[in-house]
Amino acid sequence: MIDLAPRLELRILDARLHEWGLPRYQTPLSAGIDLHACIDGPLTLQPQAPAVLIPSGIAVLMNDPHLVAFLLARSGLGHKKGLVLGQAVGTIDADYADQIFISAWLRTPPGSEPLTIQPGDRIAQLVFLPIVRPKFAVVERFSAETARGLGGFGSTGV
Repeated sequence: MIDLAPRLELRILDARLHEWGLPRYQTPLSAGIDLHACIDGPLTLQPQAPAVLIPSGIAVLMNDPHLVAFLLARSGLGHKKGLVLGQAVGTIDADYADQIFISAWLRTPPGSEPLTIQPGDRIAQLVFLPIVRPKFAVVERFSAETARGLGGFGSTGV
């Protein structure tokens, strides 16, 4: 089998990742690599409080216009504990080469239990995807019509 996966450079910015585990796919069919909370002590998130930036301890160089990385919540933490990303999905552009930060937010209702993140906890995942970069032709009218046409929100029914 020929390995066609792109080779990306990974910088380890926090030496503790060597103990906690370098970013890797947790199973052979995992879509993303888990990212650790590279914090110096416990961090308690309060429900509905402003999002907090948490360092991941890594930087990745993609440097390819046909790649992007999406920073996503880990589904178990999001569903069971309410930990989500402050901007829902973080986009890491191919030319960004600095540390990746995780914008963490606790979506549970006010009055719910806070969530404490410990140093080294796996709190987010990074998924790499191909990107299509079309070239645009500015036109007065489109060259074809579609069945939907200019129908907006709700135009295809319920």
